[in-house]
Amino acid sequence: MNALPIADFAASRAGLLVAEVDVVELIGRSKGIILVVVAILALLVALCVFVMIYKFIQITIAQSQSISFLDKFWASKRLDDIYRVAERNKTSPLAAMFRAGYVELSKVKKSQQTSDGSMHDKMGDADNVERALTRARTSERTKLENLLPFLATTGSAAPFIGLFGTVWGIMEAFIAIANSGHAELSEVSGPIAEALVTTALALASAVPAVVSYNYFQRRLKVLSAEMQNFGNDFMNIVKRHFF
Repeated sequence: MNALPIADFAASRAGLLVAEVDVVELIGRSKGIILVVVAILALLVALCVFVMIYKFIQITIAQSQSISFLDKFWASKRLDDIYRVAERNKTSPLAAMFRAGYVELSKVKKSQQTSDGSMHDKMGDADNVERALTRARTSERTKLENLLPFLATTGSAAPFIGLFGTVWGIMEAFIAIANSGHAELSEVSGPIAEALVTTALALASAVPAVVSYNYFQRRLKVLSAEMQNFGNDFMNIVKRHFF
């Protein structure tokens, strides 16, 4: 008699079980607290996808424009030419820092024309330019970090929300068993499967949120280091030629 090998038989049974799992149907049968939890988790999944796509595009454009601006910065000999380039790179944090430093430097040079130009004044003026760069760097860093706390919060809170839904669903299943006085497998498996959907949705939102949060933080750390280096280079040039 021909028989399937044990491995083939197990694989066919596993495939059959997977095919029989209809997540949409399980979600559709949810009610009460479970339905509320499912709705919250589904919303978190959708928002996480939106935030991940948005932040990926934003950070990629910021890095691309920063590289382009940095090339123009070192290739040009005049600050006013670089300022015009910075005006065209609105998304680059390095360009934003340059614009802030250039504007403050222009104010400083105008004030020096009406003062005696003492060494103390020059040191204070250089500090003003450096503070303008620091404020711009902080502002740009804050813009780039926007919405990232949502990913971190989702990654930490979603599993507990899903666990709450699962525990609540299992609790309702056992209460139904206690009220009916008998426990048939068909009566228990359905409610428990519906409850476990909340855990699956929680993982579907939490895992990508944590991974993407760490990924974006790594890219922002690199970009922040570039901003710090650019600020130091800009101040060296300003002190060498203007103070």
